[in-house]
Amino acid sequence: MTDHAKPDPATEAAPRLSRRPIRSFVLRQGRMSDAQTRFLEAKMPEVGISYAQAPVDLNAVFGRTAPKVVEIGFGMGDATAKIAQHLPDTDFVGIEVHSPGVGNLCKLIELEDIGNIRIIQHDAMEVMEDMIAPDSLDGVHVFFPDPWPKKRHHKRRLIQPAFVALLASRLKPGGYLHCATDWEEYAEQMLAVLAGEASLANTAKDYAPRPEYRPLTRFEARGLRLGHGVWDLVFRRR
Repeated sequence: MTDHAKPDPATEAAPRLSRRPIRSFVLRQGRMSDAQTRFLEAKMPEVGISYAQAPVDLNAVFGRTAPKVVEIGFGMGDATAKIAQHLPDTDFVGIEVHSPGVGNLCKLIELEDIGNIRIIQHDAMEVMEDMIAPDSLDGVHVFFPDPWPKKRHHKRRLIQPAFVALLASRLKPGGYLHCATDWEEYAEQMLAVLAGEASLANTAKDYAPRPEYRPLTRFEARGLRLGHGVWDLVFRRR
């Protein structure tokens, strides 16, 4: 059966997703399919974590003690689902503001019977600051964030010194921060910002090979065939 699209309710709900005046995201006028809406409404009460200005006990949320990894901005969630299936002994918290992507990941969780993913639909900066305790994470993934290519918009880029310092503080010693981008100029900025954080050490001379756990997306594979670059950066907390 073909899914019929309907307006995305999240486009009317920006204030509840962030308190910050300058955001790294824009809630664009999007559309949700019937399936995305259905799975979001049915599955989020089970896998969703409500935003709160208080630390969350992730072991209690998942019902087990296991490595914990946060993914910031998971898009439609396809890579998130594949990584979680590839690493069933690790728990993943995906953060995303866009309802179509949240609904799609809810669908994948249900249809693929994935038990090690939870979702927070809120501004990642506020989630990391308010809900994630210091020295608690084994990893953070930031894959293909919006490059905000125009110079006047660079202040909106997610990877900035203050945010990287916050992410590093949430990692356990030895925990990793993995960023990836297909925008070369942003990759150069990422490398400079990450290298400038004293609590992080690069695992490579500059850019890292794509780790096995990060799947090659269809968009990425097409870009590579056309000669486009993709840059991975993997740093560890000292």
